[in-house]
Formats: sequence, structure tokens, C-alpha cells
Amino acid sequence: MANVLSKKFLLSFLLICLVLSPPQARAVITCDTVFNDLKPCLNYVLVGGNVPAECCNGLKSLIVKAITTADRQSICSCLKSLATTATDEQVDRAASLPGKCGVKVPFKISRDVDCTKVK
Repeated sequence: MANVLSKKFLLSFLLICLVLSPPQARAVITCDTVFNDLKPCLNYVLVGGNVPAECCNGLKSLIVKAITTADRQSICSCLKSLATTATDEQVDRAASLPGKCGVKVPFKISRDVDCTKVK
């Protein structure tokens, strides 16, 4: 009888823990989202010139959407992946966008950023 009660108690305890524990955060933002929001920045990153207002609006929109750590890490990973195929000048222009747009991005835009450390 005591064995049955302890099993029921353990099962009840585990069920309560599952219900009360916060869910694992999964990224909602995909690389498609990143590309679509930052598409207006493409010409600036590729060849330079003036940063279009639509680019800054897209960057601001993307950062506002990044409500979880997983979202921010996903954005970082997408940008890092794109940076691996870009020239140094293109990476430098991309990295300058937050400053030019007045947007705080929670990671450095570079090939070397460790996206797992983005919070």
C-alpha cells in the first residue's frame, strides 16, 4: 500500500512540475523573415551609398519581433551565415547598419560572432 502511495505521489509531483515549468523557447524568426525584413538593405550592403529608410524600418521591425533569446540567436545565425559569403567591405557595411539606423542590435554583425552567447 505504501509503495502504491509513493508512486502516486511521485507521479503527481512530476505532473505538477511539468505544468508549472516554463516552456522551452523556440525561434519564431526564420532566415526567410530576416531576409524579407532586411531586403531593402541589400543594395547598400552590396555596393554602398545611402542607407534607405526602408532598410532602417526593416531592421527596427526585425529587432522588435525578436522577443525571445531563441529569436535573437536565430537572427544572429542567419546574418552570420550570410556574412561567410560576403566580402570584408560588405560585412563592414552590414555591421554599420545598426549605428546608421539608430537601432540597438544585441550582437555584433560579423563572421566571428558566437550566436550561442546572444541573450
